[in-house]
Amino acid sequence: MIHIDPSRQSERDNYKLLTGSIIPRPVAWVTTLADNGKVNAAPFSYFNIVTADPPMVSVSVQRKQGGPKDTARNAVREGEFVVHIGDETSIQKLNQTAASLPPDQSEVEFAGLTTVSSDAVRVPGIAEAKIRMECVLERSIPLGGTEASPSTDLLIGRVVRFHVDDTLLDHGRILADVLQPVSRLAGNSYAKLGETFSLDRPL
Repeated sequence: MIHIDPSRQSERDNYKLLTGSIIPRPVAWVTTLADNGKVNAAPFSYFNIVTADPPMVSVSVQRKQGGPKDTARNAVREGEFVVHIGDETSIQKLNQTAASLPPDQSEVEFAGLTTVSSDAVRVPGIAEAKIRMECVLERSIPLGGTEASPSTDLLIGRVVRFHVDDTLLDHGRILADVLQPVSRLAGNSYAKLGETFSLDRPL
């Protein structure tokens, strides 16, 4: 067993250990509204559930050169965003939305995606996604780095509307094999759902 003190190595080395160990990671495909009205879209794999009462999700948006990325800046300004779940049918276009475009350009347009109006927030969703969650910003928490220069913005979103393709639902449960979700590994690698199994929880 190798013992590693994270304080004695670089951020990049710690990044490699984290992204190579904490796998597979679900991918949040997030849309926000830019201040010029353009729809911004980007994928994030630092993403998970916070609570179901009320339903909340978290998305950690790493800062770039000390400043908030478009997604975090837009979400804080507008107070809302939409989270989509990437799947095998949309992964190529999802990957295209990771392009580093200027803030006044739309990754949705760049990737040839279709927007769809939301019910409870102003931010449009992506029609190609089988699942989308309209969120209002519950809290934005700057973390990491230093107090003067955080390294990430942790967005907590409260889900105010779920949109689920009707082929995915079975008595309120999501059919994972129909959704065909993709997950993030390290580097440029992704994974499909693969084999699943069940275990009874102990009493």
